[in-house]
Amino acid sequence: MTSPAPRDTILRDRRAMLFFALGAFLLADALLAELIGVKVFHLEDVVGAPHADFTLLGEPHQSFVLSAGVLTWPLVFLVTDIVNDYYGVRGVRFLTLVTAALISFAFLVLWLAIQLPPDGDWWLHSSEPSVKDMQAAFVAIFGQGMNIIVGSLCAFVVSQLADALTFRWFKRLTGEGRIWLRSTGSTLVSQLVDSLVVTWIAFWLYRGWTPAKATAMALTAYCYKFLIAIASTPLIYVGHALVERYLGHELAESMRREAMQSRRGDAASGAPTR
Repeated sequence: MTSPAPRDTILRDRRAMLFFALGAFLLADALLAELIGVKVFHLEDVVGAPHADFTLLGEPHQSFVLSAGVLTWPLVFLVTDIVNDYYGVRGVRFLTLVTAALISFAFLVLWLAIQLPPDGDWWLHSSEPSVKDMQAAFVAIFGQGMNIIVGSLCAFVVSQLADALTFRWFKRLTGEGRIWLRSTGSTLVSQLVDSLVVTWIAFWLYRGWTPAKATAMALTAYCYKFLIAIASTPLIYVGHALVERYLGHELAESMRREAMQSRRGDAASGAPTR
């Protein structure tokens, strides 16, 4: 008679635990980017430089205005590349859809919280002199416009899938070598897709901006993302080293091999890949 498997089997499975940890970090990082993304700032102010004033695509007075979401967003694509390397496109797709669903749930909860009538005696009027109406402040911070919500969610899903497929294409060209090329290359592509999609939807479709104005804003933001993607290349090797240490070389190599073969196997068997 076979003895029952121990209840903590899943906790002993390094594959499963790594997937859970990467997925949890991806969700937390993306959700933080969405929540803090309501704040915008000038990159020039951060580095102590005068505001740029240039013309791009016929749009004058352009400068480097960014969303605070850029603080955490580059890590989303870094984690995505690690997931792609060890779990394949299917793993990226699964985590992307789950993350998008949970971000949507978070926005729904925030909307419900906004609708709750505020306490008028204690909470509504803050003791902080600069905040005259806590309800108005709460709505301003957490009540992001529908254009931003729809644009950011669509951009997240599309850019994640673009990152996964571009990463796979680079890996088939280079094999296991040149990690920096497939990771940085796929990030540069997906960051461009992300910048364009979120701006086009949020400001061209919903706010009536001209295509040139929306695209110019996206491209100025992409300049920052481009530089960050290049600068974060060492983190790619740090992430892979930590994963290899946790999994062990033999298991890590086996997982990378399976991740590359999974999509080909799906195609050969006629199984849907999307």
